[in-house]
Amino acid sequence: MTRLEQQIQFIVEIDKVKQIFRQTYLSDAARKENDAEHSWHIALMAFMLKEYVTEPVDVMRVMIMVLIHDLVEIDAGDTYAYDPEGAKTKAEREQKAAERIFGLLPEDQGAYFKGLWEEFEEYRTSDAKYAHLLDNFQPLLLNDASGGKSWEEHSVKKSWIYKRNERMEETSPEIWHYMQEIIDRHLKAGRVIDE
Repeated sequence: MTRLEQQIQFIVEIDKVKQIFRQTYLSDAARKENDAEHSWHIALMAFMLKEYVTEPVDVMRVMIMVLIHDLVEIDAGDTYAYDPEGAKTKAEREQKAAERIFGLLPEDQGAYFKGLWEEFEEYRTSDAKYAHLLDNFQPLLLNDASGGKSWEEHSVKKSWIYKRNERMEETSPEIWHYMQEIIDRHLKAGRVIDE
């Protein structure tokens, strides 16, 4: 295949990400969002919220990182944030998917995207920390806007939310405090379980 044919094959393949539905509802609670909507949303957030991060970030890298971070779910499926059983096999399923999906691209582009995906997964660099913050904060915002619908459906506990977001404060104290306000509102309303 030519370089262009490889790129087009990848472009057509990643259209499938629009068919991967998450557990988070849209803000109006009409339906659950898909991975493409989620990735678009956090890519825009990456630009908008950069002023709140504690370390310098390369916003363009972060935007690309969040746009590709869930492409592996085309093969691996979406693993719900609070699913301990799914979490046991998540890394293996996603690694295999990354090899196949990014392997469709010309070698240089495939290596670049796979490297960004691995950087996101490793959660070490300031770019990856910011990308994770966005990936976790966006569902919180949608859960808040939709009246906690997903949290109620899954009987989500406060401790689960805090555990998932425990590194958020080091990346952005302002967003961490905003998250706490959201959780407190939903605790009082009985949509999140306080144990």
